[in-house]
Amino acid sequence: MTDPYKVLGVSPNATDEQIKEAYRELARKYHPDSYQNNPLADLASEKMKEVNEAYDSIMKMRRNSGSARSGGTSGAFSDVRRLINQNRLVEAEELLGGVPSANRDAEWYFLKGSVFYSRGWLDEAFNHFAQACRMNPNNPEYTAAYNNLMWQRQTGRPGTEQGPYRQPGNMAGGCSACDMCSGLICADCCCECMGGDLIRCC
Repeated sequence: MTDPYKVLGVSPNATDEQIKEAYRELARKYHPDSYQNNPLADLASEKMKEVNEAYDSIMKMRRNSGSARSGGTSGAFSDVRRLINQNRLVEAEELLGGVPSANRDAEWYFLKGSVFYSRGWLDEAFNHFAQACRMNPNNPEYTAAYNNLMWQRQTGRPGTEQGPYRQPGNMAGGCSACDMCSGLICADCCCECMGGDLIRCC
């Protein structure tokens, strides 16, 4: 098996932050967008896969051995979350873009949707949150983000203070599909009592 440290070009004594920085540099270098319509696209894709596997391998070894430096880590997605919270969206997208299509799970779609949301691209964010929910329907964080954004789209109002990315903790303060349906029915009844209809009133 290839030495994962050699793949990333770092020493086994490197800190977690140095390893992450090396990974980011390679992710930028071999990003699929840089090789569109390029005969080297397949080679770059293979290299990106190798880089991802090396990074994951190092992080797994460090977690298992308890030798994680700089406060520990939980993989590339924890870096993406941190970058989104710091509004470093370009860097977050670079890390996400380096993940091969075959390895894009519900977490990937949720985080990509969070980047879109932070940019104000709500349609793209909604589609990615929906895909995350389809892939993992029991995750309350994904469900809260999806419901919150659906409510925004239907009412034209800003999201809750939790937002689609922040950890909701529980669904008690969120907005479910049932809440939205009930609200629309109530609004429709009120409008009809006033002599109009929902479309004219809203």
